[in-house]
Amino acid sequence: MHDPYAALRIPNFRWYALGALTLTLSGQIQELVVSWQVYDITRDPLSLGLIGLAEALPFIGIALIAGHVADRIDRRKLALVSTVMLLGCALALLGLALAPPAPRVFVRLVYATIFVSGIARSFLQPARVALSSELVPRHVLPNAVTWRSVTWQIAAVGGPALGGLLYGFAGATAAFEICVVLMLLALAAFWLMRHRSPERERAAVPITESLGVGLRFVKGQPVILGAMTLDLFSVLFGGATALLPVFADKILHVGPQGLGLLRAAPAAGAVVMSLVLAHLPPFRRAGRALIVVVALFGLSMIGFGLSTSFVLSVALLLFSGLVDMVSVVIRSTLLQVLTPEHLLGRVSSVNQIFIGSSNEIGAFESGVAARVLGVVPSVVLGGVATLAVVATIAWRVPPLRRLRGIVAPPTPATPEPATPEPATPEPATPEPATPEPATRATA
Repeated sequence: MHDPYAALRIPNFRWYALGALTLTLSGQIQELVVSWQVYDITRDPLSLGLIGLAEALPFIGIALIAGHVADRIDRRKLALVSTVMLLGCALALLGLALAPPAPRVFVRLVYATIFVSGIARSFLQPARVALSSELVPRHVLPNAVTWRSVTWQIAAVGGPALGGLLYGFAGATAAFEICVVLMLLALAAFWLMRHRSPERERAAVPITESLGVGLRFVKGQPVILGAMTLDLFSVLFGGATALLPVFADKILHVGPQGLGLLRAAPAAGAVVMSLVLAHLPPFRRAGRALIVVVALFGLSMIGFGLSTSFVLSVALLLFSGLVDMVSVVIRSTLLQVLTPEHLLGRVSSVNQIFIGSSNEIGAFESGVAARVLGVVPSVVLGGVATLAVVATIAWRVPPLRRLRGIVAPPTPATPEPATPEPATPEPATPEPATPEPATRATA
């Protein structure tokens, strides 16, 4: 019988979820306030893109090393160290708010702080993803992925809304003070987890060989690679988040308070969908569902770019969050169910390059496109490009299109070999022996 609360019945996972919730909430408040501060000083959409670039560079440059580290040391300790680094960045932003330097110096120091936080997040992400798979039995992983997404999206709803209200009515200092408190709560939650990563055999493998294992594994899994590629380019071209301060100021005329609602809308839709998915059994036609929801995401971005109504814009962003959540759950479940446990850190780091950095690189791309084409054309053309990517992946990656249920591979009986090769899980995309039913099941 399907238990929608299976993961939450495990105490260590509850501490993990609380830490992820408060950490993400702090990050979302910080991101909104920083983006408005920088845009308020520069009045240039490209400056918003540079915020994303400042965080993406460490993601790309350090991700594989971070994944290697996450597979070699205790993942809880790595998460704690990374959270301490993020706490330091939050304190630095608070210091800039208390004693702001000259505007140009202020912007440069903000970029530098975001760069350092990107280094911390590059280590935190693979450690956190791999850690969550250690805290629950393997058959509970799909449920744990869903609840992990729920906590993230709840924070992504509350963070921008709270950040907009704090910045609009109390100022940046109050907002960053709340960020510091939330970071401390996250640190306490990770500290209270009574868990130690299992001992792994440290084979005498050169670090360059170890770094390549995750890449080779993903390359040998067309379903995982197709899902990552689909998500990468849809976020790269279709995301409009970085330009929301411009829409709030120039097009919708709603100020920082309205910006908070615009930023919270996608996450609000994602929370609703997360709760629905948590109470439903796993997808029976996951591949087709993934392709359809990413196409719907692209259409919602086209509609948002053309909208001049605040209510309609919020509704379209809400809908984009609904469909994007389905994509997140399917891709995350594929990643964790089909990847052997001893490779999770390195494969998660590859996913981080594809997905984690795509948000920030997408922000930079949006800023450049808005500078060259204008804000509205850049968003509309990005949505059109997303539809083109969906059509290409659906055509070029038949195993993803035909994917039904997500089948976990058998647990390996032996530890990681001295020269690890990508494991070959049970096929997740069996060819149907009989014609598919005429009706399409969504879950």
